[in-house]
Amino acid sequence: MRRYDAVLFDLLTALIDSWSLWNRVAGSEAAGRKWRAAYLALTYGCGAYEPYERLVEQAARETGMPAGVARQLSGRWCELEPWDDAPALLRTRAPTHRLGVVTNCSEALGRQAAALFEGVQWEVVVTAEGAGYYKPDPRPYGLALEQLGLPPERVLFVAGSAYDLFGTAAVGLDTLWHNRVGLARPPGAPAPLKEFRTLAEAGAFIHSAEKA
Repeated sequence: MRRYDAVLFDLLTALIDSWSLWNRVAGSEAAGRKWRAAYLALTYGCGAYEPYERLVEQAARETGMPAGVARQLSGRWCELEPWDDAPALLRTRAPTHRLGVVTNCSEALGRQAAALFEGVQWEVVVTAEGAGYYKPDPRPYGLALEQLGLPPERVLFVAGSAYDLFGTAAVGLDTLWHNRVGLARPPGAPAPLKEFRTLAEAGAFIHSAEKA
């Protein structure tokens, strides 16, 4: 028997290199990292959904960015690109697992980003707007489980942000952390099942776990 029937992914960090787009819009990696860190602090602190673009703009003001950068980020959303090993992982998992994403953004931007993976049949696309709450509140993950109709022990989550570990632990999801850029785990965050720097490594682990 397979260990997991479905795999859920964080979309904008685990599967997609959204870091580069933020950096380009900000004008440098340092400015982009600072801006995004401020945005993440707002989402993790607000809980109930507030418009994504409003939080991005508020973070821009807090970090001294020019007015209008939130609109620029949304307007350049089409420039998002998957990590180089993401399509192969999804192709490999699609025949054996139901696939879905749980992401912290608006419904429109989440759907647009999910559509970057041509040919992937997502069974679940849960956004913060759709769930009414931002991760790591447990409700977005719970909504994904509800839509899959599966208990948490039959679902694996692949995180891009270590903050996901708080929410996935709350609902009982085994979690792999795709720590692409080598970030430190936040204080108090539960340990992941495994931590990897690439999705190829994560895919190999999933394959071996299913064989065990």
